[in-house]
Amino acid sequence: MHLEFDMIDLGKMRHFLGIEVIHNEAGIFICQRRYALEILAHFNMLVRNPMVPRTILSKDDAGIPVHVTKFKQAVGSLMYLKVTRPYLMFGVGLISRYMANPKESHWAATKWLLRYLKGTVEHGLFYEKGRKMSFTAYIDNNYAWDLDDKRSTTRSVFMIGTAAVC
Repeated sequence: MHLEFDMIDLGKMRHFLGIEVIHNEAGIFICQRRYALEILAHFNMLVRNPMVPRTILSKDDAGIPVHVTKFKQAVGSLMYLKVTRPYLMFGVGLISRYMANPKESHWAATKWLLRYLKGTVEHGLFYEKGRKMSFTAYIDNNYAWDLDDKRSTTRSVFMIGTAAVC
């Protein structure tokens, strides 16, 4: 290809579409630290406030409506962040159910996820070099916990080696 096109070798990839790639002797580490910090700054979540974990959400028809666009921006940002943080999938999936008509309780759960993100900005996926990769799956289910339709929710995580991939 060098004969046909003018090309420059930039070396190993370090940053691509908001994903940081760090190569070292032990393996490859991918994370979205910079993107996570940008999200936190955009939604003014650089200050930690407590919220009760394991929040159960519902439609909350009587609740106070929140700014729909801001809620959708936060959920969309968190959805992209799941690329290197699959453990956020359940929480983001839960709050995304209420994008059409978000209430104050949904925004509170979204802020909890953002605060959690603040404490884990250095987290990412590490694929260890030279180690035999094994496939592991963990699955959890809560039976009829959805307050709106009494449906069950299944959570799962699939790992290759020590890094979650889905």
